[in-house]
Amino acid sequence: MFAHFLSGGWKCHQLTPANLASRYEEPDDGLENEEFLPNEGGKKPIRFTDFEGKTSFGMSVFNLGNAIMGSGILGLAYAMANTGILLFWFLLTAVAALSSYSIHLLLKSSGIVGIRAYEQLGYRAFGNLGKIAAGTAITLQNIGAMSSYLYIVKSELPLVIQAFLKVEPNSDLWYLNGNYLVIMVSASIILPLALMKQLGYLGYTSGFSLSCMVFFLTAVIFKKFQIPCPFEEFSVNGTYNNGVVHEDDDSHCTPRMFTINPQTAYTIPILAFAFVCHPEVLPIYTELRNPSKKKMQKVSNISILIMYTMYFLAALFGYLTFYGNVETELLHTYSRIDPYDTLILCVRVAVLTAVTLTVPIVLFPVRRAIQQMIFPTKSFSWLRHIAIALILLTFINMLVIFAPNILGIFGIIGATSAPCLIFIFPAVFYIRIVPKEDEPMNSLPKIMAACFAALGFSFMVMSLSFIIIDWTTGEGLAVGGH
Repeated sequence: MFAHFLSGGWKCHQLTPANLASRYEEPDDGLENEEFLPNEGGKKPIRFTDFEGKTSFGMSVFNLGNAIMGSGILGLAYAMANTGILLFWFLLTAVAALSSYSIHLLLKSSGIVGIRAYEQLGYRAFGNLGKIAAGTAITLQNIGAMSSYLYIVKSELPLVIQAFLKVEPNSDLWYLNGNYLVIMVSASIILPLALMKQLGYLGYTSGFSLSCMVFFLTAVIFKKFQIPCPFEEFSVNGTYNNGVVHEDDDSHCTPRMFTINPQTAYTIPILAFAFVCHPEVLPIYTELRNPSKKKMQKVSNISILIMYTMYFLAALFGYLTFYGNVETELLHTYSRIDPYDTLILCVRVAVLTAVTLTVPIVLFPVRRAIQQMIFPTKSFSWLRHIAIALILLTFINMLVIFAPNILGIFGIIGATSAPCLIFIFPAVFYIRIVPKEDEPMNSLPKIMAACFAALGFSFMVMSLSFIIIDWTTGEGLAVGGH
């Protein structure tokens, strides 16, 4: 379902309130400027943040790349089948460029006012209303994403264990119960990582998570040269039946450069939200060692380039393996050939691992947003840090276990919050924060920002329309999963 995709795609520390009044310009030496207005009595000027960033450039790339990467990569081959190779490449390239531009707007706004918190940018632009809007959008978007990821763990992990152990499908063994498994994964893996004081510490797990997705990509490329077209489906009695296509019909095994069909329009919002990482950009910027706007933009560009390459290759080789027969979830298509294929089972484990290790990255901005909205003047507290993580994970586990149908509601939320965080907020914050003396409203940068906000609004309308069509027709034409 398209709603399921939007609930996921699609991922800190508190700033001192005195920073809200500071003004920042990037110096020539590439380091953050700390020459703010002096305090009363000529005391030492306030630092940009309440601690010195210690996260390396490479670890920051890993963290931001992991924030971008989601389970949506499994649906990109289906998107290519409904757009064609060249149209898909054009759309993916355009979205990657727009995402980089969006991050540029955030970083420039952040540099002008000396603030590296999304919520505080909203406060500087529109007061408390802007702060609450940004914090609420981040909270709802990322809770939806975490719920989506844990729902994947709940539904897929039992199937993987069952296939590895060759257990009967209807067995009532406790370790095949998805509810137990999602609690165990949350308590043993996600919670300890979510309790880290700084986001930078998760660079190692983010690197491992990205390695799992590289393994997935390698397997997809390898399978392209192993599986014939047309492929043969696996039957219940262990024999193979010819696939849907006939041996003498080559049209089903020919790649298409351009394809337009009823499903094509659904792929546009999916690709538009393929690089969702904006809630994580400023927290990662805060913890970057020797930070500068130029350096953080480079981190963002490299992360987007890596994900862009992986997205395109996974979509291309997945599509060239199954062509028009590819399903909305790529790995399910491989299961039609051999559900007990050891390599594909290992790939499933790798994808589940990557999805699981993304949850702590996505949780950090939510905790920061909650602290900015409820405890804006409080200094760091381990008790509050742990309590918020526990409450969030408990709430999300209860949603996934007791109310999985609520994920459809998060689809509506995602269709609203994702365009705001990616397109609308960075643009309108930039327009409000950059002084009119420097850039009047009729200047090219602000006209571009206004067009960017309008583009985001059109994506929001398009996404909501497709979800409503899905719900009313019950066809579920659109792809799922960030």
